Formats: sequence, structure tokens, C-alpha cells
Amino acid sequence: MANEEEKQKRPRRRWPVFLTILVAGAAGYGGWRHFITDAKPTPQPQAEAAAPAKVPVTFIEVKKADYPVHTYGLGTVMPLKTVTVRSRVDGEITKILFKQGQMVKQGDPLLEIDKRPYQAALDQAVAKKAQDEANLRNDQLNLQRFQNLAEKSFESKQDVDTQQALVDQVKAQIEGDEAAIDNAQTNLSYTTITAPLTGRTGFRLIDAGNIVHASDSTGIVTIAQLQPISVQFTEPQDQLPAITKAFDKGTVPVEAMSSDGTTTLSRGRLLVIDNTVNQATGTISVKARFDNQDNALWPGLSVNTRMLINTLAQVIVVPSDVVQHGPNGLFAYVIGDDDKVSAKPIKVSVNGDGNAVISDGLTVGQKVVVEGQSRLQIGALVDAKPMASDAEKVAEQTMPPADGTAGDASQKKAD
Repeated sequence: MANEEEKQKRPRRRWPVFLTILVAGAAGYGGWRHFITDAKPTPQPQAEAAAPAKVPVTFIEVKKADYPVHTYGLGTVMPLKTVTVRSRVDGEITKILFKQGQMVKQGDPLLEIDKRPYQAALDQAVAKKAQDEANLRNDQLNLQRFQNLAEKSFESKQDVDTQQALVDQVKAQIEGDEAAIDNAQTNLSYTTITAPLTGRTGFRLIDAGNIVHASDSTGIVTIAQLQPISVQFTEPQDQLPAITKAFDKGTVPVEAMSSDGTTTLSRGRLLVIDNTVNQATGTISVKARFDNQDNALWPGLSVNTRMLINTLAQVIVVPSDVVQHGPNGLFAYVIGDDDKVSAKPIKVSVNGDGNAVISDGLTVGQKVVVEGQSRLQIGALVDAKPMASDAEKVAEQTMPPADGTAGDASQKKAD
């Protein structure tokens, strides 16, 4: 009996030991997990993505303005008038009264030809007239006597008629003498050659002492009128309707510019349009008149011309740099309120002088990019600054008053 009771008690003693071991193992596992968890680094939140950099650009606000429409051409300065001075009588040049390249006025004496033969011819014509006038007086007295005698029947009617014819003949001779005197005086006046117009003389072709003739083909000197002066230039035939329309309305301004197109030499007006289009070149020749008071234009000078043929009133005008070329046509970068750019398709009706007229695609008040487009993409953020003229206005608006009130207010706000 005793042995059986001992057998039944032994298992009861083993169970507490097993339970103790199990609890200790669980506690050890829990401590190990806690140690491993504490040993791992605490995970940190991922760094926020870096904000995209803004692209620096320059912009302008779209506005309306009057746009002048110009046509451009290449021209040559030409004297409005050119005269080759020649002698109208034969004779020896005795005096030269001008210098080469001198400015002369109309009527100024240029040179003299030997007067003596022409003075003698004039004197002879005057003497002949005096002789004929004396003969006329005598014949008129004889006619009066014949008429008195004829009334008393002491003279025939035939003798009276003959004497009357003689008087009429002498009168005709006197009229011829007067014509000869006028001719002699004219030839004598030709011995002093005067300037036919106001202008600048060129090289003298004949010196004093030479014999000149009225039939000579070579002139003595050439005078070119410089004030006013003209420029003859060509325009494309496609511009002819617009040029003609502007010319019919009134004065058409024309500018003569240097060959590089950077300097305006003189301002004038359209003078004449040629009556024929050059079929070989497809151009029309026109001529403009310039006062040229400062002699900036010189005959033979090549110039560029700019002619105003129309003015578009109150249209959208932007710098030509605003207009961009894309695969789908022309567009402009527009800055939105969120400082992001978008590409707006546009249409250009006229382009020139560094500006473009936008007929469709932009509205007044929009901000369009004028510089910095090369780095832009649609939707890009921009750091936009106005162009110089607009920037000056912004600077004036943000400038603190002279009394420093703005500075005090900002200081109070900071406090």
C-alpha cells in the first residue's frame, strides 16, 4: 500500500517543476525580444522632396498701342537738280570767279568770257538804229511836204504813195535795229556766266585762257542741288497698293538711314512714284525729298529707307522676342497667377521694328515672357521680373516716403 501511494505522489512533484521552467522560458524570450527591439534604430520619417527651382524670366504686361507700319528699301542719294554749266557764246575765258567744291547761290557769277567782240556788236547795232531813226525823220518831213503839195495839185498821188512806202520801210528797219540791239545785249550778257541754281560746284573742267564755244559738248563745271535733295529707292511691287493709298491721302514720311540701319540721317517725304514696275526685279521705283539742311545726305550715297505707309490704332503690340516658334506654329509663354507658365498659341498680323502685332491669342493684362524662354517648359515655376521700364515703375511704388513713415510702420509691425 505504501508503495502505491508513493507512485501516485511522484507525478504531482514533477508538474510544478515543469511549470516553473515554462514560465522562466517565456520570461527569457520576452526579454530577448525587448532587447532586440530596443537595439534597432528608431525609423525616421522620409525627407520631404526638394522643391523645384524657379526659372528666372523677364516679362511684360500685354497692352494696346498704336503701331506704325513701315516699308523698307535700298536707295541712292541724288541731287534734286543737276546742271552742267556751258558757254552760250564763243570766246576766251578771262576770269574764273568760283572755287571747286564751293556752295554757290542762284545768280552768282561763275566766270567771264572776253566781252569786247560782243560789246562792239552792240555798239554797232545801236549806231545803226540811230542812223535809221535819222533817215525816218527826214522821210517823214518829205512825206508831209508831198502831202501838202498834193492838196494843191502840185504833186501827184503816186509820189505821195512812194514817199509813204519809204517811211514805212525805214520804220521796219528801226524795228530790226531794235531786235539786233536786243540780240547783241543778250550775247553780251552771256559773256558773264552765272549759277543757274543754288548748289555745290564740282571739279572745274576748263581753266582761264581756254577758248570755249557754244557748240562744245564738254561743260565748264557741274552744279548739284543739295538743299533740298532726293533719294531714289525701290519697294516690292506687293507694297504698291499700300504706298499708293497712303500717297493719295497726303504726306508720306520717309526716313533716310545709314547703311547699317542704326542712324537716321534725315527725314523727308515721298515725292513721286514711278509709273512702271520693273518686271525683272518685281520692284517699283520711288523718290523722296529731303530738306538736308545739315548736308547729311550727299549725292551718290547709298542709304536704307524707312517709309510710313499706315498706322494701326490700338492693337496688341509685344516685342518680337515674345513670339516663339513651335511644331504647331507660333506661341507665347504666359505667366499665370500661380507663377507657372503655359504656352498660348498666337497669330501675328504684322512684324517689324522689333515689335509684333498679335491678332489672336493674347489679351490685355496678361504677363508674357520676353526673356529666358530657352529654359522654360510648360508648367514650369518662374521667378518673374518686369522689363526695365516696368521695373522702374515698381521701384517708384515701393520706395519709402521721404518722411520715413513707412519705416516706422514696419518697425512697429516687427515689434
